[in-house]
Amino acid sequence: MKFEPLKGIKILDLTSVVVGPVATWRLGQYGAEIIKVENPSGDLMRGLGGRSPTGQHSGTYLHLNRGKKNICLDLKKQGGKEICQKLVEWSDVIVANMRPDALARLGLDADSIQKQYPDKIYCLITGYGTDGPYSGLPTYDSVLQGASGIAGLTMARDGKPTYVPMLICDHVVGEITAGAVMAALMQRQNTGQGASIEIPMFETMAAFVLQEHLAQQSFDPSVGPAGDQRLLSPHNQPVKTQNGFISVTINTDAQVKAFLKVTDRADLLMDTRFTTIANRAKYVKEWFEIRGAPLESKTTEAWLTLFRTADLPAMPCHTLQTLTEDPHLKAVKLLDYENHPTEGRIAVIRSTIRVNGDYPSVRSTAVPNGWDTPDLLHDLGYSTTQIDHFITQNAAYCYEK
Repeated sequence: MKFEPLKGIKILDLTSVVVGPVATWRLGQYGAEIIKVENPSGDLMRGLGGRSPTGQHSGTYLHLNRGKKNICLDLKKQGGKEICQKLVEWSDVIVANMRPDALARLGLDADSIQKQYPDKIYCLITGYGTDGPYSGLPTYDSVLQGASGIAGLTMARDGKPTYVPMLICDHVVGEITAGAVMAALMQRQNTGQGASIEIPMFETMAAFVLQEHLAQQSFDPSVGPAGDQRLLSPHNQPVKTQNGFISVTINTDAQVKAFLKVTDRADLLMDTRFTTIANRAKYVKEWFEIRGAPLESKTTEAWLTLFRTADLPAMPCHTLQTLTEDPHLKAVKLLDYENHPTEGRIAVIRSTIRVNGDYPSVRSTAVPNGWDTPDLLHDLGYSTTQIDHFITQNAAYCYEK
């Protein structure tokens, strides 16, 4: 039996780039039907995510827009607005990450929609919310990494701020958005009432940072400085081996003893600074200097064998080149390949969530802008003459197959 708890739920996807597409992709994984609306210039991530054979489907776009039907509309034209309002009527859930003022001008804001359709679930992802001094400001993931304190964490550790080299804010907030929409669907099932959801990315990511790093300042009066000193240690890095790097973490007293024995530092076993969790927290700087010291006497493979024999959590520190060759990922078939209608052979990343021993369907491939426009307009009740008129007036665009 397929795992499709959202089968029958219809989602209007007014999102672009990464955070919104992550959310709607996840909802699609659970069986929701999704119609993605793009403007004539297309989602920025079609090209921004890197090169592709046609220049229209970067790898990022392909992976985040599977299982979505695509309609291309010019919402600045009356015909485009009319069609979009039909799509609102069709949908159970509207997900948007456009700026609030732009949505209001188009009549696609929460107030306008819920006055007419109180049973709709409207979800708006914003950079900085709709209140407060930052409301309405433009943003991207890297800007949010700086504003939320993520980049500042490496300044505390390394002396200079750096970005996580992936769109971590977009992915985290996108997944949170999917969860919030599902919670609202459950509430609607119980009450019949829709909901207006707002998810501000800045506050969401700032809360993540503070949950871990408010630390000793979580108390009033504080019992020490902010920041989890283990995570902020400059020695909290992959450890250099004879032929590469290895990632190893030791937290429990038993793990510490095993680690010191395996790495030929048994002389430290009775050092009271390191015998308990409380003492290691007190002498965190000294402990991480020991834990993070190079292990260049042996290869990564030799250390992995020793650490696994001692039941210590350790893994190779992969590069982008070695990750796809990892024997575990190959064994569980995380990656597969298929033929795309315009891009040729492409990689497919399956869902990582396993239900009843199986994974949700990867669903259909992401498609060119306007690929489904004529079919969707027909499904909305428009005649062939009306569809031709919308296309002639450039209110709607279709992909020339």
